[in-house]
Amino acid sequence: MKIIVYAICKNESKFASRWLKSMGEADGIYVLDTGSTDDTVSLLRDGGARVTREIIAPWRFDAARNRSLELVPQDADVCVCTDLDEVFHPGWRKALEAAWQKDTTRASYRYTWNFLPDGSEGHVFWLDKAHARQGYRWAHPVHEVLVWQGEPGAERRVTVPGMQLDHHADDQKSRGQYLPLLELSVKEAPEDDRNMHYLGREYLFHGRYDDCIRTLKRHLDLKSAAWADERCASMRYIAAAYTAKGERGEAEKWLWRAAAEAPHLREPFMDLARLYYGLRRWEDVAYAAFRALQITNRAETYITDCAAWGSLPWDYRALGLYYTGRIREALAAAEEACRLSPADERLRKNLALIRRKAADSRAAE
Repeated sequence: MKIIVYAICKNESKFASRWLKSMGEADGIYVLDTGSTDDTVSLLRDGGARVTREIIAPWRFDAARNRSLELVPQDADVCVCTDLDEVFHPGWRKALEAAWQKDTTRASYRYTWNFLPDGSEGHVFWLDKAHARQGYRWAHPVHEVLVWQGEPGAERRVTVPGMQLDHHADDQKSRGQYLPLLELSVKEAPEDDRNMHYLGREYLFHGRYDDCIRTLKRHLDLKSAAWADERCASMRYIAAAYTAKGERGEAEKWLWRAAAEAPHLREPFMDLARLYYGLRRWEDVAYAAFRALQITNRAETYITDCAAWGSLPWDYRALGLYYTGRIREALAAAEEACRLSPADERLRKNLALIRRKAADSRAAE
């Protein structure tokens, strides 16, 4: 089986050597450099990659991805698209070969999008950028996706156990180009629910709260917007925009809608706990955290928020119980929060306070 890695890049010399080492299990590495002014190109070429330099104008991610795919030899069996700030765990090729079948056209593998300060995994979901050489094209100016171009119903997907890609993001990269490209994407395909959702989220990041609310309501009205997890996320972002506008009553309504839309997700309940914490509605804080903790299966999608699956729900639960006088229950929750985040000084101080309060309560009985 001939496996080729392909990528696009610009000014990523700090990642080049690490990326090349990670991709070395492939039979070839092809890179489209779109205008580097540092030594990215020389590092890649010295490391054995085949690099083509071209300027993509006007800039679109799908155009760049498609041009990079054109560089891949026609006799490749599998193409794997990655970015230079990503790293495969060793053994990825063997795992891919084991899962790939004669009629397979696309493969999914585990992807860690970010890491927490303590080094543990943050957002984890499944990525599907390993595909057959023929039959695929990239679409959309930003948040580009692979689109099957072959016969309808002929696409065949597999999941690859043991294939793991980690993303080590460059925090200095600008998101400035994302908003105009998303606006263009929605203009080009107004019925595409995915990028409508992303555009509304991007408006939230930019503090354009009314545009965020308007756009995400449009997303929810689209017939194709049927994925409960993403609908839930749109409702959560609408709530965040209303919160930023000071309209907490509206935010609360949208968060309860979000919880009803995707009752298998912790995230809306965590948002409710955060909202109630700001309002000092302690009974509601304890209840929202309790509802979150009742959900024990974490969805393997990009929608999940890693904070919802760590110490935070136990922290909120402890605070809500403490301020409503249920000290013994609060102590158990605070102990669990510290167990999950033992280095968190604030949690340790809270636990010490609650322990003293519990001791005083027992002494008074």
